[in-house]
Amino acid sequence: MTTLTALVRREGYQYVSKCPELEVASCGDTIEEALENLKEAVELYIENAKELGIS
Repeated sequence: MTTLTALVRREGYQYVSKCPELEVASCGDTIEEALENLKEAVELYIENAKELGIS
């Protein structure tokens, strides 16, 4: 199991979320939405890396 960091900051009317370890980012209208979108983006990133054999 790996622990990853989730950073969230407000930019205008949206929240931007980022996982610095993977350089993956997402956004949402709320903090919760930004985190959920980031979680999905990280899962897709890891899934794709496994398929490419680079994880």
